[in-house]
Parts: sequence; structure tokens; C-alpha cells
Amino acid sequence: MNQEIGKKLLSILKVEQVKKDEPMKIHTTFRVGGPASYFVTPETEEEVAKVIEVCTQENVPYYIVGNGSNLLVSDQGYEGVIIQIYKQMNRVEITENEIHAQAGALLSMIANRAMEAELTGFEFAAGIPGTLGGACVMNAGAYGGEMKDVLETVTVLTRDGDVKTLTKDELELGYRTSVIAKKDYIVLSAVIRLENWKKEEIKAVMDDLKEKRITKQPLEYPSAGSTFKRPGGIFRGKADTGCRTSWISGRRSAGV
Repeated sequence: MNQEIGKKLLSILKVEQVKKDEPMKIHTTFRVGGPASYFVTPETEEEVAKVIEVCTQENVPYYIVGNGSNLLVSDQGYEGVIIQIYKQMNRVEITENEIHAQAGALLSMIANRAMEAELTGFEFAAGIPGTLGGACVMNAGAYGGEMKDVLETVTVLTRDGDVKTLTKDELELGYRTSVIAKKDYIVLSAVIRLENWKKEEIKAVMDDLKEKRITKQPLEYPSAGSTFKRPGGIFRGKADTGCRTSWISGRRSAGV
């Protein structure tokens, strides 16, 4: 592991934002995973860009995580830099029918904020255990709703270090895929557009979906979330294909 990387990370971030040999098991919903050489928590888009620039210059691998759902980490850990975009970048603002949120905002938090603002269309995401960034990457969905139904724009960081805002059409949102995933972009923030509705009606829908999750899924146990893609028109019990839980091994990272 490049010994200079730690010094350079500390030149960008505060001491409390840089952790060495951090156990990944405390950062994943599956509660497994060995140590990451460095685990950093940037607080701004600029810090994210600078950390990635340093990793690229030093030829050190890096991997982006949110709250660690749909993520399985090897017991060997990760020889590189884990960049967590989560609680330090989770601001949510509402302007009329639009929700402007940073990538680290939890989907459940956004859904609750939408309900309080009497905005409908995001109820499907209330029980998905993930962040907005990950949801945009994979066009997350549940119970008939998907991110493609509500996203207006997504602001990303490209591999070249450029910040660009993509429109709904440019996102190429499909079943558990997007141009973000295809081009390895990093989500920084997004704009969600919803419709007006009565708060009590929105709450009723969210309560109903919550009940369905509780009765069908063992939520009291550590979980990697939904693991398999479902072929069109076929339920998972009939045929499984395309594992979509990300895997981080000891020497490299790969989304599978």
C-alpha cells in the first residue's frame, strides 16, 4: 500500500474523516468484512473530487459506498481507499414539487420528508435500505415504483474529475441499470419531482408497504438486501439471474 496516500488524504480531510485499517463489518448491513486500508468520509463534493484525484495520482484503488446495503466485503478487507458518501452528505431541501438531495441521504428520510410536504410518488422507496446515490446508480425500485419515475436530474462526478448534471433522458435508466453504472460515474446529488397529495393518504400507502415488508422479509437479521434481478414477468422463486449485490474483495472491487 502506498505510504504517501495517508498523508495526502490528511492534507485534504480532517483527522476524524480519515480512518486507517477500519473494519468494514461495522459499515455494512450484512455485518461482515475485513479492514479497509483507509476509510474516508468527505463532507463536500469538492472533497470527494480531491480524494479521488489523490487516489488516481497515487495509483491506489478506491471504492464508493453509502450506508453499506447490498454490499458484501471479503474478510481480507480492502487494500485501498473506501470513500463513504453518507451522513456527511445527506442534505435534503424541498422547493414546491421538487426535492433536492445529496447522494448520502437515506431513501427513507427522503420519503418521510416528502410525506410531510404532502408530495406523493416516492412512497415505494420508504422501505428500501439505501442511499439516494446508490438508488440512482441502479435505478432502485419496489412495489411497482422506480427511481426513473421520479428523477429529474442527477449530478455526477466523472472518471475524469468533471462534474456534470444529467437529465432524465441522459440517465438511460433501465431495470437495475443506468448510464451512471455503465460509465462508473459517482453520484453527488439529485433532483426528484413529485406530485401533491394529502399527507394522510401518503402515510396510508407507506404504512401498507411497510407491513408487506415486515410480513415477507426477516428484517431483524443482518442482510445484504435484495440479491437477484428478476427476469421480466417471472418471480425470483421461479428463476434467478444477475446477482446485484456488490462484492469487494481483498485486492480489487467489482460490482456484480
